[in-house]
Amino acid sequence: MSKATYTRLAALSLIWGSVFLWIKIAGYGFSPVQMVLIRLALGAVVILAIGYAKGLRLPREAATWGHLTVAALLGNAVPWTLYAEGEIAGSSSVAAVVNGSAPIWTLAAALLLGQEKKVSGFKAGGVLLGLGGTALIASPWNSTSAGTGWSILCFVLGSISFGASFAYMGKYLVGRGIPPLMLAGGQLGAATVLLLVAFPFLGLQAVTWRTDSVISVLVLGVVCTGFAALLNFELIIKDGPTVASTVTYLMTAVAVVLGAVVLSEPLGWTVWLGAVAVLAATGLLRRKPRPAAEPTAEPAAGATPEPTPGPESEPTPGAERGDGSGPASGGGSASKSGAASVSSAAAAE
Repeated sequence: MSKATYTRLAALSLIWGSVFLWIKIAGYGFSPVQMVLIRLALGAVVILAIGYAKGLRLPREAATWGHLTVAALLGNAVPWTLYAEGEIAGSSSVAAVVNGSAPIWTLAAALLLGQEKKVSGFKAGGVLLGLGGTALIASPWNSTSAGTGWSILCFVLGSISFGASFAYMGKYLVGRGIPPLMLAGGQLGAATVLLLVAFPFLGLQAVTWRTDSVISVLVLGVVCTGFAALLNFELIIKDGPTVASTVTYLMTAVAVVLGAVVLSEPLGWTVWLGAVAVLAATGLLRRKPRPAAEPTAEPAAGATPEPTPGPESEPTPGAERGDGSGPASGGGSASKSGAASVSSAAAAE
């Protein structure tokens, strides 16, 4: 990888890995709904401003907005609020590790939606390993080392919702020809509206005006949700979805280190072992099966065989980039990563 690739990867891992730290600090002054509402609104403004500056426009179809609203509920409004609620009494490091189990729930949702017809041995092993790792982190026999039972429940439910959003977006939003940046901005905008609806019922607590909390919620919205999404698109387009996917592992490591160093959060052996199991499970779930070799058909008698493209053949425009300009945008890995990037805005949850 080039120096520029390493720089983009390190920057995104640091930004998204710090999300859980900022959530913890913002929670000292803001309630979960207040925090998430500000974060969503700021992120939407940043992303949409960048998108409109690039000449992009939001979709107009009512059906698309219906799907965006469901994706916003599953991928932003619900999990982000649950993670913020869980971190009131729980550990930011544990939140980050449990967040790594989202691919398990993505697979489960994909099976329910019919996107996955069968589960390979590697994926089945990944699900079992991930569930075992999550159980170790929760440690129901001694959960005080990882936080309260309520905080663990919030993290797990948030990860389930977050994982389900990926499957939903893959089925209903990928391949519609919508620029990923505007897809992300529209989803954040829809989630902002959802939080505004919930605010009168869940967000009227008194705010404690602390400098660290105010700075944290601003960083969450502008940097971790807004500009990080743009950096993620850059990484996907310029370096490919495989490189971009490694952020999942790096951000978890960053979050655990920040929680231990900045917040002095204790991490028992069950959390460390569970973290290794969850990350290994993620690797198994993302493992691509080897393509089956296609049999070579003999040409019929008298038929002229099709010419085989040589090494100098022109590639299909946009096929390598997956940036929405060619066939790769119709459901390739890059497009799916782009569609779900704001949900991965880690918390990226």
